Amino acid sequence: MTHLGQVVARLIDDLSIISPLPSQICVHFTWPSHVEPLAWFYAQSLFPQFYWQTRDSDEEVIALGKRASFSDPTEAENALLEGQRIWGGCAFDPHAPRGEDEVPSSYFFLPQIELIRKGSDWSFVVNVGEGRADILNALSALCFFVQPLYRPEWQVLSMAHEPPYSHWEKRLEKALEAIEHAELQKVVLARKTTLVLNGLVSAVQLLQASIHANQGHFHFLLALDEKRAFVGSSPERLFFRRQLGMKTEALAGTVGRGETLNEDASLAKWLLNDEKNRYENKLVVDDILERLFSSCREIHIEKMPHLVRLRQVQHLKRNMILKLKKGISNASLLHALHPTAAVAGRPRKPALSFIEKEEGFDRGWYSGTVGYLSPERSEFCVAIRSAVLSEKNIVLYAGAGIVPGSQPENEWKELDRKISTLMSLLNSEGEKEGWTLKRREKMAG
Repeated sequence: MTHLGQVVARLIDDLSIISPLPSQICVHFTWPSHVEPLAWFYAQSLFPQFYWQTRDSDEEVIALGKRASFSDPTEAENALLEGQRIWGGCAFDPHAPRGEDEVPSSYFFLPQIELIRKGSDWSFVVNVGEGRADILNALSALCFFVQPLYRPEWQVLSMAHEPPYSHWEKRLEKALEAIEHAELQKVVLARKTTLVLNGLVSAVQLLQASIHANQGHFHFLLALDEKRAFVGSSPERLFFRRQLGMKTEALAGTVGRGETLNEDASLAKWLLNDEKNRYENKLVVDDILERLFSSCREIHIEKMPHLVRLRQVQHLKRNMILKLKKGISNASLLHALHPTAAVAGRPRKPALSFIEKEEGFDRGWYSGTVGYLSPERSEFCVAIRSAVLSEKNIVLYAGAGIVPGSQPENEWKELDRKISTLMSLLNSEGEKEGWTLKRREKMAG
């Protein structure tokens, strides 16, 4: 197997003379054992940048540079050739206007370069097309002087919530009134938490810490330039699709982790039997069925929710396996599913109207979608447990599903538990909270 530097040198030589140009070149190589993939990623200056790791950790992708970009998933999907993948996603509101320095509300790109790990095997992929000079410049710009990526010791200097707790109480009361009057069955209210740190923030460093700490998550990072990045570790799949087969899930209903084995087991038992949380999960299942029923030939739903144990929280989850009708595009699945009842509410339109009127801030890509489109298969996660990073600031987001029986203080604590997925990684004290990571992983199975 060829090493990474040799792959790039050979590609530069071949692409300088090859004619006609292929749409794509793929070369297998051996990843250098002394270099971490994220450390290599951190050293690169080619933008846009995208990182992806699947929930089972079987696939890892580093995507660099742009052959083409798209603002609409349908347009992106129609441009795909065999073997290509287009990466990106959508904000919570994919039609919301965005500032010039912000990630667009809907952004997809065909990368110039992809480094792909499947299991333990690595491939170097170049999407060439007609861009010989651009690709040669991109390959020449790759950096092979890579330093270890150390975990930083950031300290939080200040923290501000939007809304503050007093406003949160009032918004929750309004939501419960709307539910009582049958205007809504459920609405998800979010909170934005802005942290100011004592040093420059690296999205890749935060992502590395999260990958080590938060197993069983999708991990992602999108950066259009050096100034701003969207990063997260989400436990929730929106959908996985291969040909006519599709998987999705209802992840709704939450409780924290206990500080002892007995307390943790007691919380798990309570969650599995709590009427409010089971009802919230059922609403998400009903919502998915309603949106996908006309696109499917077969639908199989897990009869009862099962428990998903993560580092800071426990969730209720029901898996769904579907067989699609012919002619259903991935873009149409995105449009149908997003935003789900797990991040917006039910019914969709009244819930979105309530959020727009009452939430008080733009969610951006929090609770949007992140993943890839391809002719062979496509996968997207829901962009929760996520943050926007810029210079010394981190903006964390979390949401809580409001249904009958919701209490302001309990839902506020749930928001705290959810942002702790990333916030607890910001300094050495974070890992001392609760159990050690090793013990939590053992309990999570």
